[in-house]
Amino acid sequence: MKFRVERDVLADAVAWAARSLPVRPSAPVLAGLLIETGDEGLVLSTFDYETSARATLQAEVADEGRVLVSGRLLSDICRSLPNKPVEMTLDGARVSLTCGSSRFSLQTLPVEDYPSIPDMPAATGTVRSADFAHAVAQAVTAAGRDDMLPVLTGVRIEIEGDTISLLATDRFRLSQRELGWNPGTPDATLAALVPAKVLGDTAKSLTSGEVITIALSASGTGEGIIGFEGTGAGGIRRTTTRLLDGEFPKVRSLFPNEKLTTARIDRAALIESIKRVSLVADRNTAVQLAFSDGALTLDAGSGDDAQATESVPAEIQGEDLVTGFNPTFLLDGLGAIDEAVVELAFTQASKPVVISGIADDGADADEGGLFRYLLMPRRLLS
Repeated sequence: MKFRVERDVLADAVAWAARSLPVRPSAPVLAGLLIETGDEGLVLSTFDYETSARATLQAEVADEGRVLVSGRLLSDICRSLPNKPVEMTLDGARVSLTCGSSRFSLQTLPVEDYPSIPDMPAATGTVRSADFAHAVAQAVTAAGRDDMLPVLTGVRIEIEGDTISLLATDRFRLSQRELGWNPGTPDATLAALVPAKVLGDTAKSLTSGEVITIALSASGTGEGIIGFEGTGAGGIRRTTTRLLDGEFPKVRSLFPNEKLTTARIDRAALIESIKRVSLVADRNTAVQLAFSDGALTLDAGSGDDAQATESVPAEIQGEDLVTGFNPTFLLDGLGAIDEAVVELAFTQASKPVVISGIADDGADADEGGLFRYLLMPRRLLS
């Protein structure tokens, strides 16, 4: 194996492929990055039996071959190289890397023990990469982080014709984001439960090109695989991951069909007020929200402890109410909204709030897709 490639192209692709390497690999070879040269050019791959990453680059290939080296070490080396072409050559059990006057010799790992990279499923459709990355970033806000409840650590992707819905919940909050896309089959109806961390990292890493191709295997759950393909510096990048097994809760019905009390508030002002008031809130205690007389009054702290109170102007319709929420969860939802004005909609004080953005014309924001964030209230200290 022997090839020559531009330093920036190689460093970017190696860093992208190595980002998904396991911190504690179950086998030494899984810490490796597979380098292959052939008709496709230069191909860099990683795989941990769950998630794979594959970058195809244009390179001057002198000899075909394949080799496995430490992925993180190669990433560190490539990042530190001078801005000159890089040449890599396999010499026995070692790989020689030359860049200008810099020379490295790397020990290889047993490439014959490396697992086969899974094939990409058939393409299901395409979506604008920037729109998809933003939608995923909003949806993962509510995804669970408790590995004891693996189903809740995923984002449910529902495809219905030309609409993609992203749903996530950790039992205390729920996010829903919808966006349009270009399906391969106009009447396609598919669903998949994708690990939230993998989905978030992948969507964010594939924004160099204009579109992302989504490829979903027919099974939809369990042993199914979902793939994402986009373009990066110098070539094509592809990620696959196994879908989570289990039944995602039927959460759509949690969004109420009526609004008995609504409050429209400047988002930035509300965020800053919550941050200030929550400074005196004990861990795991709620910040109180009282809606009355054209203002939202926030309170935190109690008894002999530090206390804080602050009011924010609000356009309130419906009955006055007093409720409370985990301030961190509240800030997470507000931070995921793009619009300058947000609406907090209630059916009653003891029921969840639905938070969404309001467009400049006063209507529910729907440009580029609808994002809704449902948050359970917390018991207030007496």
